Amino acid sequence: MNSQYQKLTIKTIRMVILLTLSISLVSFAKTSTHTKSSNSAAQTPSSPSKRGSELSDKDKIFMDLREASRKNDVLKSIQLANQLSDYEIADYVEYFKIKPRLYDSSGRPNASTDADIEVNQFLKKYKGTALADRLRNDWLLVLGKRKEWGNFDLEYPQFVLEDDTQLKCYAMQSRLAKGESPKIVAASAKAILIDPKYFGEACPDLVAQLYLRGGLTRGETLGISRSALEMNFDSMSQKMGVEDPIANIVKKARTNPSLAMKSMGEVDWKHQAENKGMAWGVIGQFLAKKLDPSAIDAFRQQHALGQSELLSAESSEWKIRVALREKDWKLVKESIETMPEAVRSRDPAWTFWYGKALKELGESRANEVFEKLTGQYNFYGQLSLEELGRPITVPPKTILNESDTKSIAAHLPTFEKAAKLYSMNLRTEGNREWNWELRNMTDRELLATAEYGKKIDLLDRTVNTADRTKSEHNFSLRYPTPFLEKLQPITKQIHLDINWVYGLIRQESRFVMAAKSSVGASGLMQVMPTTAQYVAKKIGMTDYSVDKLSDLQTNLTLGSNYLNMVLNDLDGSWGMASGAYNAGPGRPKQWRQTLTKPVSMEIFAETIPFNETRTYVKNVLSNANYYEILSTGKSQSLKEKLGAVYPAQATSSNLP
Repeated sequence: MNSQYQKLTIKTIRMVILLTLSISLVSFAKTSTHTKSSNSAAQTPSSPSKRGSELSDKDKIFMDLREASRKNDVLKSIQLANQLSDYEIADYVEYFKIKPRLYDSSGRPNASTDADIEVNQFLKKYKGTALADRLRNDWLLVLGKRKEWGNFDLEYPQFVLEDDTQLKCYAMQSRLAKGESPKIVAASAKAILIDPKYFGEACPDLVAQLYLRGGLTRGETLGISRSALEMNFDSMSQKMGVEDPIANIVKKARTNPSLAMKSMGEVDWKHQAENKGMAWGVIGQFLAKKLDPSAIDAFRQQHALGQSELLSAESSEWKIRVALREKDWKLVKESIETMPEAVRSRDPAWTFWYGKALKELGESRANEVFEKLTGQYNFYGQLSLEELGRPITVPPKTILNESDTKSIAAHLPTFEKAAKLYSMNLRTEGNREWNWELRNMTDRELLATAEYGKKIDLLDRTVNTADRTKSEHNFSLRYPTPFLEKLQPITKQIHLDINWVYGLIRQESRFVMAAKSSVGASGLMQVMPTTAQYVAKKIGMTDYSVDKLSDLQTNLTLGSNYLNMVLNDLDGSWGMASGAYNAGPGRPKQWRQTLTKPVSMEIFAETIPFNETRTYVKNVLSNANYYEILSTGKSQSLKEKLGAVYPAQATSSNLP
């Protein structure tokens, strides 16, 4: 960034950006951007990644303040905040000063705090902002812990995002405290009490109250409690107030499901058909996660005993996955029909597989089910189109005009704040600000914002914003091709499909060059240092050193070559190689060795035992197909790219 640009006032920057964006969009209406022109975003002088290396002294103090606040260090937060009295994002300074007083050192809401007045002042001063909503979330957790239902009920309706499971549980506790029927409250609670990872302190207390007051049956309470137990949250399970008769079997299944299966014969199950069925379900889940072929036997035992609606979400889903591997379409159909609706509706996979089961069983209503997914631009939307015999295409590109561009002018101050946060690599805070402005936008406003994100070199925001449109679209913004002039020669040299590489980069880093994972993977292609060193040696890159992994050319070269290596090591299967890139090259081979008969890649992908890798593979392949449609201008078959996976003899890989 040059010094003249740095001296521009915020007002002037806003005017320049708006004028530039208006001109850009009018030009954009006449030309396609799904080619080399996408690289223009990376060269704009307002690039946050470039600004990131120019942090001022106050920026550095702000970063220290954020870290102190994250650790709930009250004294240090106050000291650092007092040094930033004129900082440009004053609301964050105030927030980071207040927030540590609301939580204890372990991150739990304090039962008492003296910050009430400051919180209320902040909420009034910054009313309608993303950060006010964040502080209201924090404050509501404190009020809920205090059981101050009067104040809680005043604040909760003003919580806009309403995305905190704990707060939903506190809201239901408040309803109970006001005398609402436990049965009515329980009907609402069942829809949110699915994933114990998000229960915190509020939800186990709610479950216990509903059980004691007759809102939840013993079986329903056990089902929720057992979900926590399955995830190793033993103390949380105990807080729900009901003793689980199969707790020992659950604990045994977590570590040794085969042993747990053998021990089933040692238990006297007389008059305990429900408990026996649940035990088989838990054992089936943990056998399935090991891809143990006996998992199907456990689930068939459970299914015969009934009560499938009381299975945990994990057991319900793995029951279907195991039935898919066995191609037991009747069991697939009946298992999906008995899933709790809240579990079934949260993932389009279960709608697709229900349609597939109906089709395999010869039921004519299968097409009605597939039809529900055809408007979704994802893995299952594409597969549903093919099941219906329709081509997979991209929707017509919406052409924006100057008025569309001007419509986002009121949002620019918040986007600028987000860019400032991104410049310090504070992506959580930046995303909060950016996404807040998108909540009520029309499709055309979203597309204008996506184009703006591209102009200021925030391609991840471009992709995520364009992804939100419902009826008007621009897939060149959803699937951009930056750095084409660097990537294309690399992929051509090793005969690697560039559309697949772009599909993988879109999933790995969303084109954030500075992306770094918690395990040390770096750059656009998220290459691990040990992998980079191995690949560099294999391809003769003699000048490689670990500090070069952040270099764009080096990252693309090493990532592409590694992807090509795992592809060749896995018989040219994009699905298997995508899984290997994420989970390591040995794991897909291990998973394949458990097969007793060929399966389609869509079934193989659905039964990958790692949640992250399962989602990753589906997204990469869906992305790659759309990239190919855009690059060729022709419809493409996702099924052809997926192919099938066949049983194989035990093999090993020397790849890292």
